[in-house]
Amino acid sequence: MVDVKHYLNGAEEKMQSAIAFLDETLAHIRAGKANIRILDGIKIDYYGAHTPLAGVATVTTPDAKTIVIQPWEKSLIKDIEKAILASDVGITPENNGEIIRLNIPPLTEERRKTLVKQSRHEAESAKISVRNIRRDTIESLKKAVKDGLSEDVEKDAEAEVQKRHDKFIKKIDELVAAKEKEIMTV
Repeated sequence: MVDVKHYLNGAEEKMQSAIAFLDETLAHIRAGKANIRILDGIKIDYYGAHTPLAGVATVTTPDAKTIVIQPWEKSLIKDIEKAILASDVGITPENNGEIIRLNIPPLTEERRKTLVKQSRHEAESAKISVRNIRRDTIESLKKAVKDGLSEDVEKDAEAEVQKRHDKFIKKIDELVAAKEKEIMTV
């Protein structure tokens, strides 16, 4: 006998992964206020190893418009500064010899609209992933009918997959709406 829960749980896990990926991607989109996650992609050459910024410095946000980076070793200040300038963060660091400050400039209306479009594009990619997971799961269930699964059970499982799909699509819409609100808030 084929276990339907195996298919449903597998689909749910994959859909959850798509949501987590979207959440991570949206966190890296700069929304006009200080967020240390925009620096996640920056790597520093630290004794021959490419180390994340958070691995060589303390990164804090003392206020809504400033990120402060305090390296654990003063000799790293120039390397951190170069890495930030080379990254796609788009902010020029200010170095006072002890710490590096990143002042987050206010976003222009045009830049806000571009970021909203980018957020919507990322959300659409996540929706496509969730739809593909639904399709693959339903195809697997239809194949399971050939292996002895009853058609009634398969139809019920298909309906459950659709319910879970709808739940995750709604979550994606909520995530992107919250990000759009964050971006458009001046």
